[in-house]
Amino acid sequence: MFDDLDTDRRPLVLIWEVTQACGLACRHCRADAKPARHPDELTTAEGKRLLDDAATFGEGQLVVLSGGDPLARDDLLDLVSHGDDRGLRMTITPSGTGSLTSDRIEDLADAGIRRMALSLDGATRESHDRFRGEESFESTLAAAEAASAAGLPLQINTTVSAETVDELPAIRDRVRELGAVLWSVFFLVPVGRGRVLDPVPPERAEDVMEWLHGVTESEPFGVKTTEAPFYRRVGIQSDGGESAVRRRGGITAGRGFAFVSHTGEAYPSGFLPESAGNVRDRSVVDIYRDADLFQSLREPDRLKGKCGACEFRRVCGGSRSRAFAATGDPLESDPLCPYVPEGYDGELPPSVGGGSERSADAL
Repeated sequence: MFDDLDTDRRPLVLIWEVTQACGLACRHCRADAKPARHPDELTTAEGKRLLDDAATFGEGQLVVLSGGDPLARDDLLDLVSHGDDRGLRMTITPSGTGSLTSDRIEDLADAGIRRMALSLDGATRESHDRFRGEESFESTLAAAEAASAAGLPLQINTTVSAETVDELPAIRDRVRELGAVLWSVFFLVPVGRGRVLDPVPPERAEDVMEWLHGVTESEPFGVKTTEAPFYRRVGIQSDGGESAVRRRGGITAGRGFAFVSHTGEAYPSGFLPESAGNVRDRSVVDIYRDADLFQSLREPDRLKGKCGACEFRRVCGGSRSRAFAATGDPLESDPLCPYVPEGYDGELPPSVGGGSERSADAL
């Protein structure tokens, strides 16, 4: 139903960070989450008003409840039920902790959750728990099994950094074994705790993109990238499959994507913490459609540097979040993409990556 989505009018994905409280201390955490809830979080009434506003985007608007750990809110089921009653497609990204029991997952499904996304950043207990926190691996696997039993489609999210990239083939196998319907592969943006991690260098990122296109063709689950829209460019160049790649072409920060923080600030993305307004003062619909920041990010011809000169800018557009993190300007070039348009002789973005070499079992 979203193939012809008008991203000037509504986002494909609206994320609401219901809290920053979380029992884990993941090394890449965008939110730099803390154990306790923030006193200025949106209240239950304010959250319901946000969901009411989101419903006016149009039928079946997708809403992702994220955190922190959404389960830290004691009104979570009430919020889920309210959104479901308003016709929203309610999904959730809980933390893989012992609090995510089978009973709680069943309650979420009964309240109206349509899909659950769990994070897996290592193929083994040792590697995942080193990245995420003690006993998170076992809790995540148990939650995946419980989601299946509750009839909830499962999405697996994986962070790609210099530390995790060599494990991607083994994580892919885990994704298959867990029966996930989608693998969301997130390429690190240096914000929050993630500032201390090493991203993969651009050439390695390109290799991973090519490998992921092969995974898409050979596995029963779908694959999407997060903060790496040049995945679409790689697909077009590798097999000429432009029509398939264009189906969701151009979904980037502010352009088909919006994020509301725990205190109500509306950002183009959780990884681009530049506020365009607060939902306590202005409808999220008005912010998304009319705020200058959002409008500028939906105009590919306003992009700068090699992204602005790139012939793929309308189907890719580069990671606006990574450009902002690297330069302070969300319209600058994405430093993770190694592609240089033919004839471009302008300034190149600052390099990223810690020199991660390709493994023997190369991607």
